[in-house]
Amino acid sequence: MSATISHTPLRIVPFRAPTARLALKTVSTSRGLLDGAWWPRSRDLADELSALADVLDPLSGRITRIAVNATYWPTVPDSVPVNGHLVKVGWFTTELDPHKILLLSHTTGSWNLLVIPPETGTSAAGRLMAAASDGSGPPTTASALMAAEHTLHGDSPADRPQDSGETWGAGDGASPHRAATARRSRLITAR
Repeated sequence: MSATISHTPLRIVPFRAPTARLALKTVSTSRGLLDGAWWPRSRDLADELSALADVLDPLSGRITRIAVNATYWPTVPDSVPVNGHLVKVGWFTTELDPHKILLLSHTTGSWNLLVIPPETGTSAAGRLMAAASDGSGPPTTASALMAAEHTLHGDSPADRPQDSGETWGAGDGASPHRAATARRSRLITAR
C-alpha cells in the first residue's frame, strides 16, 4: 500500500501594508468637532495618508481631498493614491489645528480626525483614541486633547514640531519642512 501526499503549491502573495490605526465615533453619535483619531506609524505622510484614505474611502464614499497642517510633517505630498484614484492633498499652517487632519468626501462631507504622533506610546495613544472617538463627552479640539494628555501624563518628544532645532542634510540648520514651506509660500503668494 502506498500513500500519496499532495502538497498545495506555494503561491506568491504581494506584500500588504498594515492597515491604519484608526478609532471613529459610532454612527449614532453626534459628530462634534472630531470624528475620531488616527495614529500613523511614521512621518511618511504619503504612505500614511494612502493607508488611512484606503480605509475611509469605502466607508464614506470617495475621498476627494485631504487637508493637513504641515507643522509636524517633514514633507507634504501634492496627492496620494487611494483605491485606484488620486486624491489632492492641501496643507495649512494657521487655518487647521496642527493635531488634526481633514478628509473630504462626496457622501459624508468630511472626517475631522485627531492625529496622534507616531512616536506616541501605546497607552497614551489608546487614551487619545478613546477620548477622540467618545461621543458622550463635551466637544473638544484636537489640540485641547493633546494638551490634556500632556498635562495629565507629561511631555513626549512627539509634542515638538518636526523641525524644532534639528539639523538636516547639508548641516545648514534648515529642515526640509522649513525649506519646503518657504518654497510653497512663495508659490502661493506668486499666484
